[in-house]
Order: sequence, then structure tokens, then C-alpha cells
Amino acid sequence: MSKQGGQRQGKSAPNGGKKAYKNNFVKGNAEVKGSGSKPKKTAQPKKSVQSDAIRLNKYIANSGVCSRRDADVHIATGLVTVNGKVVVEMGYKVKFDDEVRYDGSRITPEKKAYVLLNKPKGFATTTSEHKGRTVMDLVANATNSRIKPIGRLGRNSTGLLLFTNDAKIVSRFTSSNKGVERLFHLELDKNLKLEDLKKIREGLRIEGKLINVEEVDYVGDKKNEVGIKIKNTGNTILHTIFDYLKYELVRIDCVQIAHLTKKDIPRGNWKILTDQEVQTLMML
Repeated sequence: MSKQGGQRQGKSAPNGGKKAYKNNFVKGNAEVKGSGSKPKKTAQPKKSVQSDAIRLNKYIANSGVCSRRDADVHIATGLVTVNGKVVVEMGYKVKFDDEVRYDGSRITPEKKAYVLLNKPKGFATTTSEHKGRTVMDLVANATNSRIKPIGRLGRNSTGLLLFTNDAKIVSRFTSSNKGVERLFHLELDKNLKLEDLKKIREGLRIEGKLINVEEVDYVGDKKNEVGIKIKNTGNTILHTIFDYLKYELVRIDCVQIAHLTKKDIPRGNWKILTDQEVQTLMML
């Protein structure tokens, strides 16, 4: 397994194992592992990582807040809640899905993970297991942490998609006040008229709502290809704009997220962000 922020990554092997490679990217399309048989109910904790019941002090220590000994002190003083209730009992056990808060802030025992995928066509951006092939299949071997995609790309859209379990990073993308810029390369079914380009730059009022973009321009000399920068986490706004102007979107490709680019990440592959890349995201 790759170290977060490091350069080593694993590659899914035919038998489901991992093998380290020198490349700074990893092939996706990992097979989804079967759920297997359900564990029998016994007095012992289940062996599944996601359903194990562990001591509250260990849960807190694993989250990086403090040591297990210090966690006992915090528990005893009433600084810890589980599912909204203060817990002061020593030896109290919790499950991964429980909502544990220390001094009001939610904590998780998972290691923070940041995975950047260059999404190919034909994969839905969803965590559901009932939507056919999904982006979660592509990053299945990236980390043991329970990462989720930030925003979405349509099934037939391509390009960069960021996954993480870091709530602070997610909030930076979803914040209505700031947001994070994403650059798209679009191909239209016909040349974009200059007057329509100017309309997009100035902002469009569609169904009473003002639609603004950060930047928009032609890509080189091709009038049917457009580069457009937005802060929305989805790409619905792109369809809204061009449907309104009577253009059909032939291709949607996300080529940049903030400072992150597709360099050295072939289509269908992913990489673990470096410490520097993560720190830059934190400062957005």
C-alpha cells in the first residue's frame, strides 16, 4: 500500500494483490471484491475492519488526537461523545460507523487519504454498488481508507476526479463562498459564436438565476472547442449553459483541479497526492 504523500504506489495484480512500481501512477480498473459470507454472531468483535467494535480510547488515539492514556482522561472529563451522548465509561466500545466527537469536533480513526484519478468514459461517479461500473472500482486498491469522490463527472465525461476522506478538504470544494477552480476542455457540435462566448463571459441569467464562470475562451484556433473554468463541484452547470445557447456537448474533459493536472496520470490511472500537493489544497 502506498504511503500517503509518498512516491510509491501499488498496482492491482490479477490475484487481487498489490505490487510496488516505480511509476508515480497506478492502473485502476481493480476488480470489486466479493462481500463474502456474513460473520457469525458471537461474543467476540467481528473481524471486519468496518464493523469491528474497538475501545473508545483506542479509537481516539488512532484518530491522532492524543495517546490512549490521555484519551482516558478526556473521556473521564466528559469531552467525548458517541452518537450525541457523553460517554465517561472506561472500556466503552464503539464501531467504525459511530459518530465520535472530541471537544465538539468529529474524529475518525482512518488515515487521511488523497487520491487523484484520471477518469475514463463509461464509469459512473457514485459510491453505490448498483450502478454498474463506477469510479470506486478504479480506485479500489488505492487505499484502505474509505475515500469518496468530491463532486462528480458524468458517466461519459472524462478527466480529473479527486477522492478523499478529509472533511476539511471536502468543505473547501463545496463552500458556496469560495469553492475550488476546475478547468474543463469542451468539444461542441458546432462552432461557438463570438457573441455567445461574450454572453458566457458576462454571465447568463437562466430561469431567473445568474450563471457565472471564472474564465472561458476558445482552445487554439478551433471554434468548436472551449476551455472553461468553474468552481462548481459538478458539471451540470456546463450542460445548463450550452443547452440554453443551443449547443450540444460532444466531449467533457476535466483537465485541472486547482493546481493539480493530468501530467503523468494516463486515462484510467490514479496517483496518491504528495505532501506538498495536499498542503497546497489546504491553503486554498
